[in-house]
Amino acid sequence: MHLSSAHDAHPHSPGEEQFALAAEILALLGDRTRLTLLHALAESEADVTTLTERCGAARPAVSQHLARLRLAGLVNTRKEGRRVIYSLRDGHLRRLVDEALNVADHRLSDRPVHD
Repeated sequence: MHLSSAHDAHPHSPGEEQFALAAEILALLGDRTRLTLLHALAESEADVTTLTERCGAARPAVSQHLARLRLAGLVNTRKEGRRVIYSLRDGHLRRLVDEALNVADHRLSDRPVHD
């Protein structure tokens, strides 16, 4: 399994605050619906209706997940008329979601095939 190379590593030894915040962010990513929403937002900004269609969850659940992501500072919102448009806050989160999915791809491709 290939993870990021050493030159992509964190430049200094993280402190307790960094570990705590990183654990909080990873816990938010640990939910399948939230991860699906973040993946969709990595492709393009979208409103709740579009995100509900893309992730297949119920609209109230999608709204609750988006609220958690917004409160955690992982997504931004802006108004477009009556619609609220969501977007990822930054490229770091996009790369984190991509890496999580890459690890999953590698794990799935490394599974032994049973007849």
